[in-house]
Amino acid sequence: MFGFGPATRIYLAPGATDMRKGFEGLYGLVRDRLQCEPLSGHVFLFSNARRNRLKLMVFDGSGLWVCSKRLERGCFRWPEPGDGEAKIVLTHEELAMLLGGIDLAQTRRRRWYRKSSDEALPNARNTA
Repeated sequence: MFGFGPATRIYLAPGATDMRKGFEGLYGLVRDRLQCEPLSGHVFLFSNARRNRLKLMVFDGSGLWVCSKRLERGCFRWPEPGDGEAKIVLTHEELAMLLGGIDLAQTRRRRWYRKSSDEALPNARNTA
């Protein structure tokens, strides 16, 4: 598994994706359907209609990675989008649960403090 940093966002494409798509096809979906920059370093997830196949695309700074997983039995429990949502944002923990076979709809999120990457440290000074 990749080690994604806390600033890496995880975007899930709702609906079905043609799993025959490769680098260029998924690149186009990220740009056109998800309205994101494919070379941002963020993670993009796609699944087929039966939800037994998944593809992940991420740019690591030097090239695109496209990874796939096919389940031998069962299916991924893909979250349902809200009204008019072009993409679903997942946390790192939700990605791990999704890949581990946990239905995210059956879980509930607790109030939890998480410092966002946008917050600057209050007294951070450059000591160079």
